[in-house]
Amino acid sequence: MIVRTLDEIIGSENETKAKTWASRRFLLQKDNMGFSFHETIIYSGTETHIHYQNHLEAVYCVAGDGEIETTADGKVYPIKNGTMYALNENDEHYLRGGQEDMRLICVFNPPLVGTETHDENGVYPLLTD
Repeated sequence: MIVRTLDEIIGSENETKAKTWASRRFLLQKDNMGFSFHETIIYSGTETHIHYQNHLEAVYCVAGDGEIETTADGKVYPIKNGTMYALNENDEHYLRGGQEDMRLICVFNPPLVGTETHDENGVYPLLTD
């Protein structure tokens, strides 16, 4: 059994931060679950360009607000507590924080190693342990 707490992850090697977000990585590739599991904070008033070319992601908002805009068609979807979205086609998008920080619960397939951060094109590299 794997048991981890947020308090253990914050400030550890399993927390990755950028100017617009922080990712707390609870489950990673080395845990052999077939996916990785994260809590991501999107800071209010920010915009992040993301294009996961190597991963599929499902996201569930549990607090805060914001929006996601898909670049292919310019559609904007509001995000608030209780909203789920899935990037099932490696959708390139902009993720924007609203009035409050967004707290998102995320699952990645294939799982992340844990050191990934977005490159200049918004992509996470496909890494292995």
